[in-house]
Amino acid sequence: MRVALLVVLAAAAGLQAQQGDDLLARARALHREVPLVDGHNDYPWALREHNAERDLNRLDIRVLQPTIHTDIPRLRQGGVGGQFWSVYVPTTLQGAAAVRTTLEQIDVVHRMVRKYPDTFELATTAVDVERIFKAGKIASLIGMEGGHAIDNSLATLRMLHGAGARYMTLTHSANVPWADSGTDKPRHGGLSRFGEEVVREMNRLGMLVDLSHTSADTMLDALRVTEAPVIFSHSDARALNDHGRNVPDEVLRLLPRNGGIVMVTFVPGFLVRGGKASLADVANHMDHVRKVAGPDHVGIGSDFDGIEAVPAGLEDVSKYPALTAELLRRGWPAQDVRKALGLNILRVMRRAEDVAARLQQQREPSTATLEALDK
Repeated sequence: MRVALLVVLAAAAGLQAQQGDDLLARARALHREVPLVDGHNDYPWALREHNAERDLNRLDIRVLQPTIHTDIPRLRQGGVGGQFWSVYVPTTLQGAAAVRTTLEQIDVVHRMVRKYPDTFELATTAVDVERIFKAGKIASLIGMEGGHAIDNSLATLRMLHGAGARYMTLTHSANVPWADSGTDKPRHGGLSRFGEEVVREMNRLGMLVDLSHTSADTMLDALRVTEAPVIFSHSDARALNDHGRNVPDEVLRLLPRNGGIVMVTFVPGFLVRGGKASLADVANHMDHVRKVAGPDHVGIGSDFDGIEAVPAGLEDVSKYPALTAELLRRGWPAQDVRKALGLNILRVMRRAEDVAARLQQQREPSTATLEALDK
């Protein structure tokens, strides 16, 4: 009997392994069909932390770099087709220092795509992403993390957009003078009048309004004001973990009308209480967003190289196919998986570009100021 039981268990284990291999093969095939576009990777800041000169040669990602989550061999292994590179600056930097450092981080991305032209190409539109992906390269987009980067200036916002930035997270971990953060004491009750003007000007530019890090009131105000879909570049579902950085169901239910997307993040502390997270926890949050907001409103925003701890099974940028395989194992239709990988964020980008084209015909760049609107 014992021998027979061992034979049965071995057969079951073999079948499970075969099924896992089949799912992984299907996952890799999907990554070849559509670009996996990750909403948030902090490699530019990781480079800065490793050397103040931001010297690409001192952390050459052409070869494996075990001290960080990101390098070209693992990006290729992970089937990454597009990446929003975060040009994060900490909230300890304010005013001119924040603007300068943001420009330096944007310069990192520009220099990276020039240094590795066989791997990366700068993208500023959805069409760019699709073209670059078809050419076998990784579309590289720029996302600003934190509204403090514009120093309360719409002109600075426009110039940063001109340098390639295609989203801005309205706040980081602290309030800005015109918007409340989800992890700071409320000051404005959401967006101030100038904050609403920031959103309107971002719509006119075609810059995605990123609501990760913002308070629930800021999320609701932005959804009221915006004419274009919003994004959450790296956020999870508050119903599964009641953290100020996560998106409440009230907001998730508004996304179908707005057209926006929550790009589920891998940050352990946002996924589960206690921080011991796994790949399954990421899939749980994706399941929840898909259930509440719908399959058109979920994506992936890892926050690799912006976090020290990672979920088990998602240790670096090579591991995305394992997450894709898990979604397939849970019964996600292939088309819903394609949407989560990249089709949803591409739709959001196209819609934001269409809104910008219309608004640019209707109004001039805003010259509003914080001092005039928030007296």
